[in-house]
Amino acid sequence: MNRKTVCFIALLLLTSFFCRGQNVGSSPDYIKALTSEWKGERLADGRPKVPDALLERLKNVSMEEAWGYLRNKGYMNQYEGEWTIIHPEEAMTGRVVTAQYMPLRPDLESQVKAQGKLENRAQQGGTNSWPIDTLTPGDVYVADGYGKIADGTLIGDNLGNSIYAKSQRGVIFYGSVRDQEGLSEIKGFNGWIKGAHPSFIFQMMLTSINAPIRIGRATVLPGDAVLAKKYGVVFIPAHLLQDLVLTAEVTALRDEFGHQRLREKKYLAGQIDSRWTDEIKKDFLDWARNYPGKLPMTREELDNYLKERNY
Repeated sequence: MNRKTVCFIALLLLTSFFCRGQNVGSSPDYIKALTSEWKGERLADGRPKVPDALLERLKNVSMEEAWGYLRNKGYMNQYEGEWTIIHPEEAMTGRVVTAQYMPLRPDLESQVKAQGKLENRAQQGGTNSWPIDTLTPGDVYVADGYGKIADGTLIGDNLGNSIYAKSQRGVIFYGSVRDQEGLSEIKGFNGWIKGAHPSFIFQMMLTSINAPIRIGRATVLPGDAVLAKKYGVVFIPAHLLQDLVLTAEVTALRDEFGHQRLREKKYLAGQIDSRWTDEIKKDFLDWARNYPGKLPMTREELDNYLKERNY
């Protein structure tokens, strides 16, 4: 093959690359690259599949413990607060599916719809149904609606029922919903939103699914684990979830032990509130071995954790 032929083929490939539309939904390879530090099982779309058991344990982690752990690991921008919550007393955890919305621009919207057709996405109804079609059990639909309230309602109770049927979870929207009363009646469904309004979605468009998005002051990736409570929302990189949960559980045990020993007047406050002596460490281990109830972690997890930490 001569040099002219090689150059011609290269030019054709390059032209083909630039002529293809940008995908609406991120490819599994792209998601794997975004979350390359995760070494475990993945979902079909490439997102990390953090274990359901860890997500259940995550519900008992306080917002401060999750936030503090992430900051200590260098993740300073994973929290967002000041939400309207459909059921404030109920915590929600899950695996993140992201969606990005923007103010409508006709030429870009046309390209998104054309590309969505190539990706076999539903052609009836609005594009705001497309992220919902991707949901699987344990997913939380997280969308950046750029804070739009009136005419920014990403779902009503019809789509809310579809979301819960597919994911058994709810939504986190930096934007708004309609039919809030109807959404509140969907058993098991919950939502962290920036507002509600009776209007329909208008003059806004979906631009991507499972790409990085911004939720207020937080940067969110597809496959993050999310902890949502009445005190705020924390987005947790999948590869940090297991250690975060275990660290929070051990901290809670240490606090319970310390409070008990202070009430018993066995130690002074300064002894419990500073680095523990060998005597207190041994006392804590004996106390944990005879814990009056079920430990949140396995005994092996606890022993291995304590071997690697100074406390």
